[in-house]
Amino acid sequence: MRVAGVTALLMLPLLAGCAAPVFVAGVGATGAVIAAEEREVATVADDTGISLALNREWFRADPALAGALSSRVNEGVVLVTGTVERPEQRLDAIRIAWQVEGVREVINEIEVAGGTGGAGQYARDTAITGQVKTRLLLDRAVRSINFTVVTEAGTVFLMGIAQDQAELDRVIDHARQIPYVRRVVDYVRVKEVVG
Repeated sequence: MRVAGVTALLMLPLLAGCAAPVFVAGVGATGAVIAAEEREVATVADDTGISLALNREWFRADPALAGALSSRVNEGVVLVTGTVERPEQRLDAIRIAWQVEGVREVINEIEVAGGTGGAGQYARDTAITGQVKTRLLLDRAVRSINFTVVTEAGTVFLMGIAQDQAELDRVIDHARQIPYVRRVVDYVRVKEVVG
């Protein structure tokens, strides 16, 4: 999968046809971002493949499920968020996630419908995510590129790789300071120091 994922990323410009010059610039920019991350290029490609496969499988099982859920993948760890109508949909979504090749762990943060706030809550969650990302970007003591921020119903989920515990503490503190944040859930891995 690792070689296939990297090969697929490298072949995308060739498959783009007439749009190749525009797409190549995008791939170059994406490559620069990937190079700045702690994850290896092959790992990023694998994570992208897992995310695409998961969305495809959710859609095959139930198009409504695919529309209701979101996934973020970091080093084979899948964070699943969203709101479904019935408890059995929650179980199906997680069962499907575990069946996708390359998945090492599934974090189930799916809620069953019951007052999540609708469009107003979605707008608030989007604003919270934006504010957290901005704070991380402006903090010189944080390598913001290594963190994924997802907000669902006022809960901020953090994923990624922290350089050390001090950096992780700063990231969590930034998230907690945003208005309307109910709680912060940390799924960040602290980088191991090889000495």
